[in-house]
Amino acid sequence: MGVADHSKSTYLELQRKKVFRYVVFKINEKKKEVVVEKTGGPSENYDDLTASLPENDCRYAVYDFDFVTSENCQKSKIFFITWSPSVSRIRAKMLYATSKERFISELEGIHYEIQATDPTGMDLEVIRERAS
Repeated sequence: MGVADHSKSTYLELQRKKVFRYVVFKINEKKKEVVVEKTGGPSENYDDLTASLPENDCRYAVYDFDFVTSENCQKSKIFFITWSPSVSRIRAKMLYATSKERFISELEGIHYEIQATDPTGMDLEVIRERAS
C-alpha cells in the first residue's frame, strides 16, 4: 500500500505549521494508496474530528492535541488514530490493519497511537490520559 504525496505534505502542514487540527485519511483501493479525505482547520476541535468519521467504515486520523500541563506549560501531542468500527466490512478492517505500519512509518513525529472500534475507544478523556 502506497502513501500519496499529498497525504505526507498535509500531515507535515499539521505537524510543523499547525495549519490543521486534524486530518482524516482513507485507503483508495483502486489506486492502492492512502489519501486525504478531510482536514479540520485550527479552530476545529476533537468533536469535529469524531463527527467526520464514518459509522460503518474504517479510517486513519491524525489529531494535534493541545493541552496545558500541571506546571502550566502549553504542550501539543500528535495522535494517530485507527478507526475500525465493528460493523465495517471484514475486508476493510484487514486492509487498514495490514497497511497501518507502512503508513505510520511515513509520518514522523507521531507521539501516541490509538485504535478504536467504537466512539468510547477514542473518547477525549482517553486522549487526555495518554497525553499527560
